[in-house]
Amino acid sequence: MLTFEEAARRLPDDVVPEVARLAAQGVAGVLVPPDFEEAFYRGGNLPEQLGRLFAAINPARIDEDALEPLAVRAGALIRTTYLMDDAVQAFYRALDRAGLDRGEVHVRRPGTQTAEAAHVTPPGTAALQAVKRVWAADWTFGAVLDRLDTTAGVGLEARATLILPGPPGRPDPEQAARLGVGTALVNPAGLVGLF
Repeated sequence: MLTFEEAARRLPDDVVPEVARLAAQGVAGVLVPPDFEEAFYRGGNLPEQLGRLFAAINPARIDEDALEPLAVRAGALIRTTYLMDDAVQAFYRALDRAGLDRGEVHVRRPGTQTAEAAHVTPPGTAALQAVKRVWAADWTFGAVLDRLDTTAGVGLEARATLILPGPPGRPDPEQAARLGVGTALVNPAGLVGLF
């Protein structure tokens, strides 16, 4: 778990390009790396549980009526599975280092606009719950159906997650043009997205 500033110093720019761009602009934030999500899945025995949950789904002939309630159950499973205490404490420390342990924050995947908002008080449980809601979005009916159509399976790769100050940002074409990116997101706190 790294603040954007720490990530910019320690990681190559191509690992999470948006984080490098935001750090260069002085934006505060937390990078939740893919291995944190991967550890959450492994620690909660989620690959096995999700595999059993979706075992009856045939990718060659998808029964959407059967898939829909399974996707709902999968999302609930992600939201209600606990993280190991050491991981939770590392998460809270990263929020504190980034100055995001109180006030409004939003959580999203790099390169996307869809976000989950949270009002955080120390230690940061609301932010952690928002992260899990972002992860659970990978198990919506549409997301699972898309993976079945494109990969013939429901599995997915862990990805980075970002925690940013303030409410979710809105596109600002002028900022995007000025900074040479396709999309710039801004909110009352300032710049919160560059992809």
